[in-house]
Amino acid sequence: MMLRKSKNIPDGQVFHLDSYRRIEILSEDVVRVVFTGGMEEDPSAAVVGAAATVSNLAADTIEGRLCIHTGKLRIFADPSFHIDFSAADGRILSEEYRGLRVPLKMERSGTEEFAAWEGHDRPVFEAKADYRFQSVRRLHAGDCVYGLGDKAGFLNQRGYAYEMWNTDNADPHNENFRALYKSMPFFLVLGDAGAYGIFLDNHHRTYFDMGKENPDYYVFGCDEGYLDYYFIYGPTLPEILERYTALTGRMPLPPLWTLGYHQSRWGYESKDEIRFIAETMRACQIPCDCIHFDIDYMDHFKVFTWNKERYRDGKKLLADLKSEGFKAVAIIDPGVKAQPGYGVFDEGEHLSYFAKTPEGETYRNAVWPGDAAFPDFGNPSVRAWWGGLHRFLLDMGIDGVWNDMNEPASFHGPLPDDLVFSDEGRRARHADIHNIYGHNMAKSTYEGWKRLSGRRPFVLTRACFCGSQRYTAAWTGDNHSIWSHLRLVIPQLCNLGLSGMAFCGTDVGGFGGDTTPELLTRWVQVGCFSPFFRNHSAKGTRNQEPWQFGESTLAIYRRYVELRYRWIPYLYDQVRLAAQKGWPVMRPLAFHYPSDPQVREINDAFLLGENVLVSPVLEQGARQKLVYLPEGIWYDYWTSAREEGSRWLIREAPLDLCPIYIKSGTILPTWPLRQLIDPLQETELVLEVFGPNASCTHYQDNGETFDYQNDVYNLYRIVADETGAFTVELRQSGYPQYRRVTAGRVVL
Repeated sequence: MMLRKSKNIPDGQVFHLDSYRRIEILSEDVVRVVFTGGMEEDPSAAVVGAAATVSNLAADTIEGRLCIHTGKLRIFADPSFHIDFSAADGRILSEEYRGLRVPLKMERSGTEEFAAWEGHDRPVFEAKADYRFQSVRRLHAGDCVYGLGDKAGFLNQRGYAYEMWNTDNADPHNENFRALYKSMPFFLVLGDAGAYGIFLDNHHRTYFDMGKENPDYYVFGCDEGYLDYYFIYGPTLPEILERYTALTGRMPLPPLWTLGYHQSRWGYESKDEIRFIAETMRACQIPCDCIHFDIDYMDHFKVFTWNKERYRDGKKLLADLKSEGFKAVAIIDPGVKAQPGYGVFDEGEHLSYFAKTPEGETYRNAVWPGDAAFPDFGNPSVRAWWGGLHRFLLDMGIDGVWNDMNEPASFHGPLPDDLVFSDEGRRARHADIHNIYGHNMAKSTYEGWKRLSGRRPFVLTRACFCGSQRYTAAWTGDNHSIWSHLRLVIPQLCNLGLSGMAFCGTDVGGFGGDTTPELLTRWVQVGCFSPFFRNHSAKGTRNQEPWQFGESTLAIYRRYVELRYRWIPYLYDQVRLAAQKGWPVMRPLAFHYPSDPQVREINDAFLLGENVLVSPVLEQGARQKLVYLPEGIWYDYWTSAREEGSRWLIREAPLDLCPIYIKSGTILPTWPLRQLIDPLQETELVLEVFGPNASCTHYQDNGETFDYQNDVYNLYRIVADETGAFTVELRQSGYPQYRRVTAGRVVL
């Protein structure tokens, strides 16, 4: 049997319980538990981090129970393979549930036959019998569960059940959806004894019941693959994210322009429409850095082609946009039109780079171009080929790539489980690699773009897996222009961030359906603070560019896009922190205030970085907002009013106002307002100082290349005294410095 041990892990840190079960000590805080059942071990798509030598590791056996001590953790394993984790001081963190799985009985009136007769589906909760491999672990009173990607619903996922199976479902998402576009089998538990995370490194279909079946325990398991999970101790949420992203990788610094505003629609159907969007953006003075090109730019939806009829003179169009300060992002789907004579298909077919039926024929299903073949992205040679195809887009003048339909989605039923793909050099079925198909496509795109351009790539994806943050940003997929979907935004993006995907966003205004002026207004007040900021809508719905709704809506929309552009330096600092430590840009309040029980289930507010609290209005017609401020002193961003924390307050919130509070001791680095992001223009840094003895660390580079990896950047430490007077210390100098650093606002 081939064993896949963590990279460079010393033999003395591996404890074999039997031929198929083992515990690996990766560090004082991270433990891997494996039960293969005799199966050959899969290559991991997610794990890239190496183990550390644990100098104070000790182990003994007490009454037949293995006891391992790491200095930070105690791990206990009994002959029945029950694994328990305690802190070094004996506090129980996570323990195996010793009883049988006994689902709670749910009383239901009526009969299923009458429901069917009426023509309605009746949702029935059915507990699945024991999985082939599973861990059943105790839930303690007060435990909150976060993470698991962008599952629809609430921040705390206790009481819900999910499947990890990348799924394209365009129905309006709500909390009873068990699967969406992303599979991120990593969750965090925050309890009274501290916090821990568990990452199930299995990219088959997996299952997570977080106390729905029974409030006394949670279950995660699989019927294919095997049990392979990492226990990650905090005791704080930030420490867990640091360790988890050290294991699975962190986002690279993106191009700075990607933090700007993106305008998109399916579909802008011609060159003239694109020109109109660009001209109107500038005429309305709405800052904007990017316009997205959906599938209509292609020739009959064939990837790596250009529609020369509707988008005539494509290179000139893109060059003109660039001269006006607009970048262009083009959509690319994985489905390759199965048309002899079409170069991409012919080459892929000749090289045998497409998924095959069990009989060895190229498999075909319908997507946008009609009959299509699906590249086998689990094959490194296919990834290199596909990455090289992006030369076409680069030569046209495209600046970034948007991967869609990569669950993979298909129109004539799902891809069969037995289709033949690859998984890093070995034969695999579609059922084996489905959840990492989008991940491998993003990897191919990122590596190809980096190789071809030498610049920081921008890749956006709909489907992904744990570790995809190394290659791509993400958005939450096809939402709808309904208020319930606006309310989903904050918990979805916070849980994505807690799953390692720090660079993420939603379609502002909603993708499907017709938005309203009020809904769009409230949505931009959330979207302008999300890491990825894009207005996107579907063909056949009401156009939702900001000027479509009259001058009053346009004025409010402009105000929040302008705020975003002033705050780009602060946002870039948070993105750099994500690249360095894995911390989300958009964070739930519990991330920094875990001991405050009031914040553990707040779904309608978030922290941008550590010291900016945003509490948007998410209800139609509401003109007041109930806001909770954690401990400390906070300043109302709009009025400068000083507020005591650890309390609730009612904030007046007319349609043009999103409540924002800045914690005392904060310096916000800002830029003068521009219509686009251009680091070469930014010669002045304007500081907004809130409270006495404030400080910040600010980062500056060219926003485009990888030169920062060779110390071509500046790092400033800025400190203000009790009067607001500040000093600037340059701690790293490798890039042209600001000519002026000024105090634009001081609030004491």
